[in-house]
Amino acid sequence: MVKKAIVTAMAVISLFTLMGCNNRAEVDTLSPAQAAELKPMPQSWRGVLPCADCEGIETSLFLEKDGTWVMNERYLGAREEPSSFASYGTWARTADKLVLTDSKGEKSYYRAKGDALEMLDREGNPIESQFNYTLEPAQSSLPMTPMTL
Repeated sequence: MVKKAIVTAMAVISLFTLMGCNNRAEVDTLSPAQAAELKPMPQSWRGVLPCADCEGIETSLFLEKDGTWVMNERYLGAREEPSSFASYGTWARTADKLVLTDSKGEKSYYRAKGDALEMLDREGNPIESQFNYTLEPAQSSLPMTPMTL
């Protein structure tokens, strides 16, 4: 239990360190024709997404006002360690989609479903499935990690 807490704390600290070094020159920007007026939306969502070889992926997504995002994923019932992962990148919003671009340049897509977010496939289309690909709004923000100065 303590080992998991230490590993999680180190992952979050590493994540913040890497975010500070992020080169924003490679970020895709939306042209005025693609961009739409941004409407207020919750800045964090949580849920359990489907998983092919585990009980589900407990997912937390945090959008920051500076255009960055952090996602924490924990594979429920996973037999191998580590079972928790953090990813980060930049986000952009069009009229109908939220586009997340990770630190490797790979994109993932979501769309608003009320206040919730529905995960889309790799091309940005709805996933045809009986499983729930929805993240619900959460009233929390990205956890702050205490660091000594």
